[in-house]
Amino acid sequence: MARGLVVLDSELRPRIALLALLCLAPSGASAQGYALVNGRWFDGRGFQARTVYVDGGAFVARRPSAVDSTIDLAGAYVVPPFGEAHNHNIEGAPPATVKAYLDAGIFYVKDPCSFPEAKMESVGKLNVPTSVDAIFSLGCLTGPGGHPSGLVRRNIARGVFKPNDGDGRFMHAIVDSADFERRWPGIVAAKPDFIKTTLVYSEEHAKRSADSAYFNWHGLDPALLPLVVRRAHKAGLRVSSHIESSADFHAALTAGVDEINHMPGFRPEGDSIGAFRGDLARYEITHADARLAAKRKVVVVTTLGEAIDYLAKGDSSGLDSASRAMVRDLYRRNLRLLRSNGVRVVLGSDRFRANTVSEAFALRTLGVFTNRELLSMWSVATPQAIFPARHIGCLKAGCEASFVALSGNPLDDFENVRRITVRMKQGVLVP
Repeated sequence: MARGLVVLDSELRPRIALLALLCLAPSGASAQGYALVNGRWFDGRGFQARTVYVDGGAFVARRPSAVDSTIDLAGAYVVPPFGEAHNHNIEGAPPATVKAYLDAGIFYVKDPCSFPEAKMESVGKLNVPTSVDAIFSLGCLTGPGGHPSGLVRRNIARGVFKPNDGDGRFMHAIVDSADFERRWPGIVAAKPDFIKTTLVYSEEHAKRSADSAYFNWHGLDPALLPLVVRRAHKAGLRVSSHIESSADFHAALTAGVDEINHMPGFRPEGDSIGAFRGDLARYEITHADARLAAKRKVVVVTTLGEAIDYLAKGDSSGLDSASRAMVRDLYRRNLRLLRSNGVRVVLGSDRFRANTVSEAFALRTLGVFTNRELLSMWSVATPQAIFPARHIGCLKAGCEASFVALSGNPLDDFENVRRITVRMKQGVLVP
């Protein structure tokens, strides 16, 4: 018989049950045996009513010999927790940021550029059942004066960074292959979870890297990227690449990267949405590149939400209505092209004061993806792209017992993704 059972008849049943179970649970966060009843579980297509069991932090096929508690989900719609594949706000595990992620049902975060001590400082604060799981690239690879040098300069001026926090710490400004080979042992010794590289209008790399007027608007020499990928793969590390243009997208693909960060045109040159008055052709993904991305199983992270939101602001975006429509159509064409070719598109926001909740709702306004597709991208594909070796983003026996329960069906009304009643991570209830 279950040791903890809470059955209530009101619409608040799941939340009250959760509070009661937290009181019944032994001190300290540890996985228990659970029977999860009266829930509707997402199977990738729809929701199926069934009883699910948890034991030792994982979903199991049969009722455990010891069920500590039975959770009545009261008809809730259960989905895997959401992911954030591109953000820089989790370093140091700020309590308010961690809470915001957990509140939103986002349990998995990828930080693609951070200080070398980011992992050490997160021990005990992240990657535990009661907090967010995160991975870090540590310092990202760029060229001298390349992105994110502008961010570093601004943060030094503000007193946020120290004068020596740029090259060799937050980023590695690689001059040539010899310089890379000299730095590589130190980069690997810092134990990054993956390698982050930057390509910024790489089709003009020679011109931009030689002209100070393009400070921060160039990146790593694209000729070096295949070497970086070979070294990283030999060390067992996946490679992500920041891109801006469709030429960057192509260069990253042909170099063999595992993940492309950003969609072409996610931020126009000069960081002003008004810069899109020019030719949009430089941001069009080609059919050949879409097919190649699918063939090589390359993950593409969106980060379009901020631009979409600016375009929705009318005159404040700096573009007339016709120009705004053209940019939105560009985003639609690229996303539809990737979708039609079977490219794995995942959600990342790259918004320091936000997360993929804003990204999901912004993407929804484009009308490219159905609610089911968007839910699968966010709760299945994104977590699995962040932690490809783990059994997450799934709700079957053998998968980690992590889920969020929603009070309504998100396939009917996507707003229901905000209405979370119960959260569980690795068999531990998260208040």
